[in-house]
Amino acid sequence: MAKPKLTLPEVAAIRALVDGEGRLAVRVTPGARSEGLEIAEGRLLAKVRAKPEDGKATAAVIDLVAQGLGVAASRVTLLRGATSREKLLAVAG
Repeated sequence: MAKPKLTLPEVAAIRALVDGEGRLAVRVTPGARSEGLEIAEGRLLAKVRAKPEDGKATAAVIDLVAQGLGVAASRVTLLRGATSREKLLAVAG
C-alpha cells in the first residue's frame, strides 16, 4: 500500500507563524490516521501517525515541520512540551 500524500500548507504561511525569536507553537495530534500540517485560527496543527511513546511523536512532529518549512530536521528543535500536545519549537534560519 502506498503512503498517502502529505497535506502541507505553503512555506510562507508556516513561516508567518514563526515569531521574531524563531519560535513556532504547534498543537499536535499523535496517533492520527494520516499525517499533515494545517493552519487553523492562526496556529499550526500537526497530525502524526506516531504514538506518543518514547518521544516518537515529537520526533515525527519535528520531521514534519521541517519538511513543511523546507529545511533540514536538524534546524528544528524542541524548546518546550516534550510530553504535551502543545509544543514550542525553535526554527533556525
